[in-house]
Amino acid sequence: MADNVLYDLADGVATITLNRADAMNALDTDTKVALRDAVLRAADDDAVRAVVLTGTGRAFCVGQDLKQHIELLEVSPEVTFATVKDHYNPLVTAIATMRKPVVAAVNGVAAGAGAAIAFACDFRIVADTAGFNTAFAGVALTADSGASWTLPRLVGHARATELLMFPEMIKAPRALELGLATKVVPADEVASEAAALALRLAAGPTVAYGAIKESLAYAADHNIVDSLAKEDELQLRAGSAADHRIAVDAFLTKQKPTFTGK
Repeated sequence: MADNVLYDLADGVATITLNRADAMNALDTDTKVALRDAVLRAADDDAVRAVVLTGTGRAFCVGQDLKQHIELLEVSPEVTFATVKDHYNPLVTAIATMRKPVVAAVNGVAAGAGAAIAFACDFRIVADTAGFNTAFAGVALTADSGASWTLPRLVGHARATELLMFPEMIKAPRALELGLATKVVPADEVASEAAALALRLAAGPTVAYGAIKESLAYAADHNIVDSLAKEDELQLRAGSAADHRIAVDAFLTKQKPTFTGK
């Protein structure tokens, strides 16, 4: 794994850390490839039952590395924006669709694609000194990295339009009010809070969590009849998992269940 993206697996939690603090964790090509591959690795590893995404230094991620972006624009727009299909789309798809929960530990500013990556996560633990900025329109671009899909689901269509067309820094208290943050904590507690949440999730019924993610995503784009049919399908999956029987047996014996993630 490249040094600009760190990967650690312990107690069922994969912690993926952007490690370009001197560049505020801006996403150059090498970093995007390493981040995408790290997330795909976590998604495919049965030993991983929860994921934490975070950054080093004073930023979570400020999005696209604009210095490299300018250089690539000199080649052609097609070469420059191939990154959306090659890097951002598979990265965000993996975060949103993996059958395990993902926690963003937003240690600092999250802007552009960095904000969108956090929006794609299931939970966002945000430092009280951090903030979000969609940023795209500020450089005359449209939303990418899934922001057009995730942001309206977090804040509603009208507010998403406003945040995308008039980008500004949304500080942590306002982010919590809007629904962009799950929880706001002192900056020095972000890592521990995110780790505690991830450990709690990693000890939970992983198959059920994955089904919940899939059910919510499906229902967002389908009518009630189709969504009920999807619930039926997913309930059979969850109910056929070993953890369901573990939970029922524990309930009947008044014990705390110890889930296996299977």
